[in-house]
Formats: sequence, C-alpha cells, structure tokens
Amino acid sequence: MRKLVYYVGVSIDGYIAGPGGEFDFYPVPDDMVTWMATDYPETFFVHSRTQLGLDTPNRHFGTVLMGRGAYQPGLDAGVASPYPHLEQYVVSTTIPEIADPEVNLVPGDPLSLVRALKKEDGLDIWLCGGGKLAGTLLPEIDELVVKSYPVVAGVGISAFTGAFSPTLFTRTTSRSFSNGSTVTWYGRA
Repeated sequence: MRKLVYYVGVSIDGYIAGPGGEFDFYPVPDDMVTWMATDYPETFFVHSRTQLGLDTPNRHFGTVLMGRGAYQPGLDAGVASPYPHLEQYVVSTTIPEIADPEVNLVPGDPLSLVRALKKEDGLDIWLCGGGKLAGTLLPEIDELVVKSYPVVAGVGISAFTGAFSPTLFTRTTSRSFSNGSTVTWYGRA
C-alpha cells in the first residue's frame, strides 16, 4: 500500500509560503540542493530538473497532489504540467479546467482520491501543498518530511489550515545542512 507523504518546506514560524504565495525567500544552501537532487529528484519542477540536468528515475514518489496555490505559480509561468515525470492531480474547486491532459483536475473530495490512490501499486504519493489541502488530508497523511529553513516569514500560508485536530507523529530521523536548515522525517504515531 502506498503512503501519502507531505514533503514540504517551512519557515521557523510554520509558513510554507508568504501571503501572496511567495516561496523564494527560503535560504537553500548548495549542500541542501545537492541532497534534494540526489535523494528527492522527482520533487523538482520541470524547469529546475532541466537546469540541473536531472534525468534520473523517481526515487520516492510516483504521484503528486497539489492545491491551487501550489499549482498556480507554474501555470502563471506558462507551465501547465509542472511535474510531467509524475502522475499529477490538482485539487481545486475554483479552476474550471486544465488544458494539459497530463494533469488531472479534482474538483471534489480529495480524501476519496487519496484512499483510492493508496490502494494502487507504485511509489508513494507526494502531497506538495498547500496548507488547506494538507489540513483536509491530515487523516490520510502517513509521513511528514519537513524541510525547516532558518527564516521567519511573519505571515503567510500555514503548513496546515483546517479544524483543530491534534495528530501525533513520531520523529524518525533528521539531517542538518550548512546554513542551519534541517530536514526531519516523522511517521504517524
């Protein structure tokens, strides 16, 4: 059975993006980029993969789930299929249609979609964002891979938005990088 993994970057104060969806303020050191390219190459946007010369097989994920906020920056840049090396789903009630046949629009219940995807064979499912979708899918999240950056955003999009629902996870491992950024893995307790 496949797992739903929320692989996400956050500021010290728990924001995955700024109030306008900005994510370019995270201080990502070279050693962290090298690690991500080696261990999580499938999480790079199509243009970044080209720039970095990443033409490697997916290591962890075969499918990506995005909310509108996670999908929109690529769309604004003219990229309708940001992760063509993955099976792509965009969960949104406000996007009327997606012109690219490689991207599946999900206007309905993402919980039912995730439960069905988990039953399929293959690599795990990457929850790319955003916070509202993560809050909705919290009951189905099996693992968190949290990239924590040494920056305070002050305001923005929270890693989880939704109902008060304390959910325990257990830290399994962590890794540090040259500028103090860390990656911590958590499994559902």
